[in-house]
Amino acid sequence: MGTYDESDRLAATTIRMLAADAVQQANSGHPGLPLGAADMALVLWTRYLKHNPADPAWPDRDRFVLSAGHGSALLYSLLHLNGYDMPLEEVKRFRQWESATPGHPEYDPQRGVETTTGPLGQGFGNSVGMALAERLLAARFNREGFPIVDHYTYVLASDGDLMEGLSHEAASFAGHYGLSRLIVLYDDNHISIDGSTDLSFSDNAIERFAGYGWHTQRADGHDMQAVDAALAAAREVTDRPSIIACRTHIGYGSPRQDSAKVHGSPLGEEDLRKTKEYYGWDPEARFYVPEAVREYFAQVQEAGADRQAEWEALFSAYEAAYPDLAAQWELHVRGELPAGWEQQLPVFSDEKPVATRVASGKVLDAIAPSLITLVGGSADLTPSNNTLPKGGQVVSRGDYGGMYVHYGVREHGMGAIMNGLALHGMRPYGGTFLIFSDYMRPTLRLAAMMGLPVVYVYTHDSIGLGEDGPTHQPVEHLTALRAIPNLLLIRPADANETAAAWKVALKRKTGPTALALTRQDLPVVTPPGDILAKGAYVLAEAQGGPPQVVLLATGSEVSIALGAQKLLAEAGIRARVVSMPCWELFDQQPEAYRHQVLPAGVPRVSVEAGVTLAWGRYLGGVPHAALGIDHYGASAPYKTIYQEFGLTPEKAAEAARRLVS
Repeated sequence: MGTYDESDRLAATTIRMLAADAVQQANSGHPGLPLGAADMALVLWTRYLKHNPADPAWPDRDRFVLSAGHGSALLYSLLHLNGYDMPLEEVKRFRQWESATPGHPEYDPQRGVETTTGPLGQGFGNSVGMALAERLLAARFNREGFPIVDHYTYVLASDGDLMEGLSHEAASFAGHYGLSRLIVLYDDNHISIDGSTDLSFSDNAIERFAGYGWHTQRADGHDMQAVDAALAAAREVTDRPSIIACRTHIGYGSPRQDSAKVHGSPLGEEDLRKTKEYYGWDPEARFYVPEAVREYFAQVQEAGADRQAEWEALFSAYEAAYPDLAAQWELHVRGELPAGWEQQLPVFSDEKPVATRVASGKVLDAIAPSLITLVGGSADLTPSNNTLPKGGQVVSRGDYGGMYVHYGVREHGMGAIMNGLALHGMRPYGGTFLIFSDYMRPTLRLAAMMGLPVVYVYTHDSIGLGEDGPTHQPVEHLTALRAIPNLLLIRPADANETAAAWKVALKRKTGPTALALTRQDLPVVTPPGDILAKGAYVLAEAQGGPPQVVLLATGSEVSIALGAQKLLAEAGIRARVVSMPCWELFDQQPEAYRHQVLPAGVPRVSVEAGVTLAWGRYLGGVPHAALGIDHYGASAPYKTIYQEFGLTPEKAAEAARRLVS
């Protein structure tokens, strides 16, 4: 714990002024948080945060998450002054087209932005995943005398973050698992967009977090020495996460201090001038960085480079002592899976019907032992999701050597934590019922936006779950998930397509994948191999000539289409059956392939146990029919529901006959 003088205060003032100038020049943004949080941010970034701006991707760096992403101008000022690839010109282009300084931070690890934040609570949840990843990696790779994984995750969170339900889920999880390398600075400024937080928020946040099992403190957020002392105390805690409620004043030093008016609007030229005068700053100066401040942060950069050099020397010795582990570590850092893991994928042939959720479990049984950074879990539905591989060790408080996490009934929290795990280089998958993907939608969207290779195991994917009824039967969810850009939704027809789906999901590095899996048993109707790599393919060709009708289906309805094909053949009608497990992959294929699978001018019938809204993209331009469920389900045995709702081979064949005739 050090002392603070005028050089530190000048550096904090520079952070404030850069942020205020950026917001004013853009005529858009949130100046209140940077003005209020600059003191505690300076303490963290210059005295505690282990980072090297010359190598933003250094694996053992501390992670900093600005969960209060609306205060992005603070982060961009810090990145610029600390020497990251954030030139002053980019700070000046705050919130402008194709700038590196968008309105809310967007994941850009090469510039030091660890995650996309802005939707409140999401960064907080990501940070829990990052802290969990640090503990998991330490358990896997560290050896006595070789702490190659030894870092912290720091968070700057706002009142709004703590109001969001997601933060409750994530905080409860972090406390239960004792994630001691997680330290949250709570910007306790008592102001939200509507005005004083007293309007809607009277929690005693410190007592609440104590109830979650966190170490708690309070500090004056404008007293650097007090913040320093609190951070030092938090780092001494080794059995639980820490939160420091830093009492600050939003818009500190401006005429709008402690007012909601400074939260999300520029100061305006007159109030900006008065703010600069308060800090003894030249009122005419814009984007000014004193040379003394440049020198101040140069020392911070040198210290970071020295710490990375020490770590690299340690890793060199580790590599000599544990070459196999070091090789696995390098795979992890590169985001690669071990060579040949796909050879462990099971093949299903001549077997009795099997639910695709069960087939998924068998896939995990086969591949999990060879994937050292695979981290599984479920939101309290492990036996239903079949997500715990045989022999898979469970993670528990103080014992992070396992690969499986019990997330509890916290779907939204699980989604945000998995994003944090993926941001830290792990390969996470997590299970729940497809109906509860609604609870995860904000985290799904951010995973897709950031291009994170997260896998969602969504079981009980249709009316096929039966007696639990319409509250648990997803009908609109397949379409809703398909609407998320950069999310692959794969609905396999049987066990072999399920194995192929896992291969696609785990080889993908550029975005998340959702697997929609059945509760009910399905016959094995597809061949093994890379059958769904193109998203859709001809499963059963028409016999005796070109097809007169094409039957398109996904998941459990593929076997219905095959049954309809047989009935049509008996009536002398040639039908082709196309399995379409992943629309997104199919849409990426060349036009020639898509026309080969879906020939022009041939009538089409789609069959899927969900809303028919989006099927028009594949049915338009030819005579067509869409069999589905444009209403909620019912409580009954699943075979009865399929019969009553007209999802049968007979109904599909009848629709095809009408089109052909």
